[in-house]
Amino acid sequence: MDGRPHRQLAAILVIDVVGYSRLMGLDEEGTLEVLKRLRRTVISPQVAAYRGRVVKVMGDGAIMIFGSIIDATNAALAVQQAMERFAPGLPGVDCIRLRVGLNLGDVIREGTDIYGDGVNIAARLQEICPPGAIVLSSGAHEQVQGKISERFVNAGARQLKNIAQPVRVYVWPPDAAEAAGETLAAPDLPDKPSVVVLPFDNMSGDPAQEYFADGVVEALTAALSRIRSFFVIARNSAFAYKGVPKNVGQIGRELGVAYLLEGSVQRAPGRLRITVQLIETATGNHLWAERYDGTEDEVFELQDRITEQVAGAILPSIQRAEIARVIRKPPESLGAYDFTLRAMQHVWMLDKNRSATALDLLNKALDIDPDYPLALALAAWCWAQHSVYNWIEDIESAKTKALQYAERAASLSSEDPLILAVLGTVQTFARNFGVARVLLQRAITLDENSAWTHSRLGWLEVYSDRPTAAIPHFEHAIRLSPVDPMNFNNYVGIASAYQVAENYAESAEYFERAIIENPTAYWIHRNLAPVLLAAGRKTDAKKSAEILFAEFPDLTVERFKKAMVFSAGALERLSVFLRQLGVPER
Repeated sequence: MDGRPHRQLAAILVIDVVGYSRLMGLDEEGTLEVLKRLRRTVISPQVAAYRGRVVKVMGDGAIMIFGSIIDATNAALAVQQAMERFAPGLPGVDCIRLRVGLNLGDVIREGTDIYGDGVNIAARLQEICPPGAIVLSSGAHEQVQGKISERFVNAGARQLKNIAQPVRVYVWPPDAAEAAGETLAAPDLPDKPSVVVLPFDNMSGDPAQEYFADGVVEALTAALSRIRSFFVIARNSAFAYKGVPKNVGQIGRELGVAYLLEGSVQRAPGRLRITVQLIETATGNHLWAERYDGTEDEVFELQDRITEQVAGAILPSIQRAEIARVIRKPPESLGAYDFTLRAMQHVWMLDKNRSATALDLLNKALDIDPDYPLALALAAWCWAQHSVYNWIEDIESAKTKALQYAERAASLSSEDPLILAVLGTVQTFARNFGVARVLLQRAITLDENSAWTHSRLGWLEVYSDRPTAAIPHFEHAIRLSPVDPMNFNNYVGIASAYQVAENYAESAEYFERAIIENPTAYWIHRNLAPVLLAAGRKTDAKKSAEILFAEFPDLTVERFKKAMVFSAGALERLSVFLRQLGVPER
């Protein structure tokens, strides 16, 4: 044995009794006897019949594991159908109903128990399940579709508690789909052409080229976003649909867009083929499709041509001069472009290790092309993260590097909205608020669809002690990218605005929501712990402080103030509570 945990792919079935607490309140002993009989006569026989195993029994439910997702689904159906005949025999109780969640995922076996994200997702699916129904994850549904007699209905993407990415769910029976908790709210269509660029399929036959297909989507999304006549869904929300079956109407409703752009990329040595099609989400009609062939050296020209075609298909009156404005300066070498694309997936995660990985890739890009503005800008943002999140001992050095990289990028590409937004962010961290405001507002003028730039304007208002002005920016950023995994930082921003306004109870709720969205963003506890204490929640503040001390053992009030960008007054108000929690002065 090498000491590593034993992992396996498994079907996980989680069952829960509806109204368990109410039943126990009516007749505690009678309820326990009924639950024993339920397990003995309904659940255990069906699980055994489909070659499953009960791994954990709770008072009001159980967790089971199967080697086959089809067996697990048939067992779940058999259990729910058998419940129609189960008589509880409790006074005043006509029936007992179950909630069932089912997922296909990786689990860790430890003795007779199982752990892992696969189990967590199954448990969260059970929580949103209507009584008497079954909820499957999209991964499970993909494997059983067409292989079982019953039909499961698509109930949309759900943001499950403590699960980072939205999960698309499928429900049985079909008439229960509407009751499967709230699906992601369907926003109203904007008063301008609205579009989402979905992840393109990688047709190269080489999984290592997946990043290139993603890079084409990144470029198209960025180009369309800078056309002020369009409303474009941000890249992170679009990539929530990567690898899941496409339902055009559902995606349109969830994201609030009228048009959907999808396609594929095939890359062979020296050659490229990009295929795209534009679809109207309300009708499913294909409005336009095209195939582009060229050499690798023509990748930027191909992207520009596709952008022109899409713009013309959505808004025929658009002028070519407007399109010409979106063209970026390409790097001198495709190698630098490749390294920058690889870094993209790490840059925006606000995670110490991911940011370090991004910097390594960006340095390789800059070794090839030292004058590549996008790589310089992204490197600046990574160094800024190191300074503001206390990830580095020498905070001032990190700030200096961030400013140097950002200013160099802006000198090479002064009209690129992303680069202007990065420079505005770095100037914000340097407390040059007036300069930062000009840069961020200029970036919004060039690209009013940038969720991140709106978020950075919100942070600028927070740091300027203007909390009322800050919150609309964060809310607009969430609207532009409604299923963005980065939205946890917008909730941190809203929480910080309430903190500056000394509304500590409201602030604590938003900080906690951000932690639920991203439990590994431990730097949030620098604010959450003192805010909880300020709100009078001493026990919760102590728990948050324990996490804070574990992740930042060298934190002092002095280092906290040096990293943070809040006004002196806001920092001191928070520092009072940090000292009470035991954070040393220096």
